[in-house]
Amino acid sequence: MVTDSDSGADVGSWPTGVGAITLVVDELEPAKRFYREVFGLPTTFEDDDSAVFDFGNTIVNLLTASAARELLDPAVVASREAGSRLQLTIQVDDVDATCAELARRGVELLNGPMDRPWGIRTASFRDPGGHVWEIAR
Repeated sequence: MVTDSDSGADVGSWPTGVGAITLVVDELEPAKRFYREVFGLPTTFEDDDSAVFDFGNTIVNLLTASAARELLDPAVVASREAGSRLQLTIQVDDVDATCAELARRGVELLNGPMDRPWGIRTASFRDPGGHVWEIAR
């Protein structure tokens, strides 16, 4: 049980998982196309400023930079050129086979496949918004 430190009230089991991740994109259409083609996922919701993809236990929301400003205010929305500050990892059964499939889908790897010193095999690539994705086994 987790309690609120100020009131002592029970706040339930927290956290229970990450339900959604919002990724800021400069151009929505190329990002939607990439997610459909590379991950093979349909959109579960979309409008002029966003597109949502269901990754099982987590949804990924692609949100235009202009709409993100309102959502994140007073935080600043960084440009793609500012560099990556996160990496999203997907577990796969075979990193090498997944890399071969990604190559067939036109994805250029940033690195890998490689064996990491901490005992896993990985490879990474970037989506059109500049977000780094890793596949790992």
